[in-house]
Amino acid sequence: MDTPSRSYPPGDQRVSDADRDHAVSELSEAFQAGRITADEFDQRTGRALRARTGTDLTDLFTDLHEDSLPAARAAAGRPASPRAAGTWIALGASAAAAASLALLTLVNALTAGMNPGLTLAQREARRALAEQVLQRQGLSIPVPLPPPGAHGIDWAGIVTPAVITVLLTALTVLLWRAARGRRA
Repeated sequence: MDTPSRSYPPGDQRVSDADRDHAVSELSEAFQAGRITADEFDQRTGRALRARTGTDLTDLFTDLHEDSLPAARAAAGRPASPRAAGTWIALGASAAAAASLALLTLVNALTAGMNPGLTLAQREARRALAEQVLQRQGLSIPVPLPPPGAHGIDWAGIVTPAVITVLLTALTVLLWRAARGRRA
């Protein structure tokens, strides 16, 4: 059964290692779908790895229907395996998480310098509260007023989401490449 969808060299033309690997992959799909037994899979895989011509490879599939092969499922728009579907789900989740963290990082960075800090009354109230807590513990330590503008920039609130965003973006790219490579 010499079908163009398998894209093996026709007839007695020599096959490459990539052709043999492709045949083993198709046999694996047929085994996972229950179309061949474990013994048949072992026997056919051995023949595929020893194949020299396109005919040797296409003969492995003569009793398997064309719609049972991964190429036909991919053409129908369905994922080739549950593992591939899981990769696409993880890819989408990573992309969504990276986008939301990027937005959070942007908002934090833009609003970091907009906090005017504590007023004099608020700073005095905090100083008095700190002295009261210390006195209850039996300590008499004068607490200085926090300096004006002591609010500072929340670097942890900016840098942490930024780092996580970069890592999620890298994960997304790796998953996308892996998923694309599986389809090819």
